[in-house]
Amino acid sequence: MKRKSFVRALVLMLIMSLGLGMFTACQKDEENNGESEEKVLTVGFDAAFPPYGYKDENGDYVGFDLDLAAEVCKRNGWELKKQPIDWDSKDMELGTGNIDCIWNGFTINGRENDYTWSKAYVDNSQVVIVRTDSGIKKLSDLEGKVVIVQTDSSALAAFTGDGATDSNKELAKKFKELQQVADYNSAFMNLESGSADAVCMDIGVANYQIKQRGESFAMLDERVSSEQYGVGFKKGNTELRDKIVETLDEMEKDGTFEKIATKWELTDCICLGKEGTDDAYLLDAGQPSVDEDTRFVVGFDAAFPPYGYKDESGEYVGFDLDLAEEVCKRNGWELVKQPIDWDSKDMELDTGNIDCIWNGFTINGREGDYTWSKAYVDNSQVVIVKKDSGISKLSDLEGKVVIVQADSSALAAFTGDGATDANKELADSFAGLQQVADYNSAFMNLESGSADAICMDIGVAAYQIKERGDNFVMLDERVSSEQYGVGFKKGNTSLRDKVVKTLDAMKEDGKFDEIATKWELTDSVCLGNPGTDSAYLRDANGNKDTGNDKEKLGFGEVVEQIGEGMLASLGIFGLTILFSMPLGLIVCFARMSKFKPISWLARGYISIMRGTPLMLQLLVVFFGPYYVFGTTTSSNYRFYAVIIGFSINYAAYFAEIYRAGIENIPVGQREAALVLGYSKGQTFRKIIFPQMVKRVIPPVTNEVITLVKDTSLAFAIAYTEMFTMAKQVAAAEASIMPLFVAGLFYYVFNFVVALVMELVEKKMQYFN
Repeated sequence: MKRKSFVRALVLMLIMSLGLGMFTACQKDEENNGESEEKVLTVGFDAAFPPYGYKDENGDYVGFDLDLAAEVCKRNGWELKKQPIDWDSKDMELGTGNIDCIWNGFTINGRENDYTWSKAYVDNSQVVIVRTDSGIKKLSDLEGKVVIVQTDSSALAAFTGDGATDSNKELAKKFKELQQVADYNSAFMNLESGSADAVCMDIGVANYQIKQRGESFAMLDERVSSEQYGVGFKKGNTELRDKIVETLDEMEKDGTFEKIATKWELTDCICLGKEGTDDAYLLDAGQPSVDEDTRFVVGFDAAFPPYGYKDESGEYVGFDLDLAEEVCKRNGWELVKQPIDWDSKDMELDTGNIDCIWNGFTINGREGDYTWSKAYVDNSQVVIVKKDSGISKLSDLEGKVVIVQADSSALAAFTGDGATDANKELADSFAGLQQVADYNSAFMNLESGSADAICMDIGVAAYQIKERGDNFVMLDERVSSEQYGVGFKKGNTSLRDKVVKTLDAMKEDGKFDEIATKWELTDSVCLGNPGTDSAYLRDANGNKDTGNDKEKLGFGEVVEQIGEGMLASLGIFGLTILFSMPLGLIVCFARMSKFKPISWLARGYISIMRGTPLMLQLLVVFFGPYYVFGTTTSSNYRFYAVIIGFSINYAAYFAEIYRAGIENIPVGQREAALVLGYSKGQTFRKIIFPQMVKRVIPPVTNEVITLVKDTSLAFAIAYTEMFTMAKQVAAAEASIMPLFVAGLFYYVFNFVVALVMELVEKKMQYFN
């Protein structure tokens, strides 16, 4: 009884702690949306970098940069959150939104294109500190010495970076060693102990350290390099940057900035407002630098012709990619074509893995979720059916199975908030509205008879019909109409404006229409047409529109939304166990048969099942009857195919586990049973089988746990289980919380499975 109570308490604590964590994360997401993002400014800093930011003797975080940040927050009515960070992880902290900026003696030089920068506010130099009794008087004396620098610091870059001078590189080669440490406390400990001969560091930090540590150290007169400090923001976050720059300018004009610099003895270093200090700031403030060298990463679905796809040569091509390539060519950028999972597009964009989503991306219904280009394609959602289907109008779809791509405009046209009443009523009349990952899967479903129609973009539909011959037709009626645009992360107006300006130039000189003609989309393009700029104008020219104010789903609501998927995953799990375990025993007997044809047949089956991906096996089971035998399958077969595919796959693994358990039993037990008059059947049932079960429980438990997680592969044949539903909710909500809920489900369920199997295993320990 005590054990059961402990287990219940443990599970309850786990659920509560994870739920609380996700609730907190959700609350942070809400704080980071719209106006609430401006109430708390989270500044990331290295807490061992005085005088810019460090922990004083009272345990408080203080410093020049933190004082500046505190004054900026005070003037804007924000709350300042001082967030110490591991300097090596600063980009991940910024990319994931854990911090709003890096403000900590952060060097601009060499990083101009990696962040959105404030104006430079400190002129800094890299200097060398040595012990006063070291005999080192100039940089050339460092030959054969051990020199310490901080990891990923300006000092390291001054000796080894791409922008390092030839003289510094030659000097570094003459060092006995150039060592890296995590912070300057470690550096001075190395210097004091004699394990290093010199430390290269920022002059402001050096002055502070020498002042604090007494006369044991001296600074060389020669400078290693010079650079400027700025506040670094995530690339594209010009809105927050501009507010902080505006406040710093006010502080410089009224003398507050210099007053804070005087307090920290940095008046000789400050440069805010001086000529020639704004290059990095101007880089993405609407005034591109002539030295700008940018990689433009375009995220796209690689199975969405003619907008973006992989051709027969293995190259990524398409209308949108041709447009992006021309934009890059005119701006001197390098184009990076990045295929993405469509359900994960928002996370790809939010984390900075891609710069934009450019792939027949529908604006309608998403106006406030992204910073948009001007619309450039007028698109419609249409329905494709087989020519001999008898379906000639939308009303004929009643009682039919309709396929759409997950998180697509077609799905939104039937189920979204903006769907018309007529479309919602039509969708209610379907036998099923099923979602697939891509349109290749959609057409395979349509061809095999497991679906009756596909709803998709008209441009994609026209391309697919042309490529696939005369077997398909497009209904005349349109389901909905919308516009395509290029979607950027909310607030990234700087990059958006450059792209829009270039597209406008391409339209004026005819290049845009030339590319549209190449891809047979001249009837769809709308760039420059009246009424196509509404989404673009929402946040152009400084409009601070906050976009979609839809309230985020709470933990309970997310669970409710993916609850049906949880039941589907449990169904797959339960039925697979029910069929695969006894089937595995049969395969085991066949594998151990002394009749060679049967044994080799079982070996081949096991080899194929274990040697090919489960996803591929599901596709073969589902589509095989049509493509191999010409047999048309019904929509109900989808569920059966999932169970069949999982069962025959796991039966192969169970068979080998059973065989190992049986062969592990000493032959003497069989001989003893024979002497006692047991038949072979009795020997197996009463002696061999119980011992085999006892031996195989641990490896069977591993397979059962793997099965719980593998249920997510059912979506390969458009069977919507829990993880797929969680991804769809995450995409719709632009939140990672549904994925955490899914992870919680898997963990708790596997915890229960492991606990049950452990109890069974202990029950089988007869002699303990």
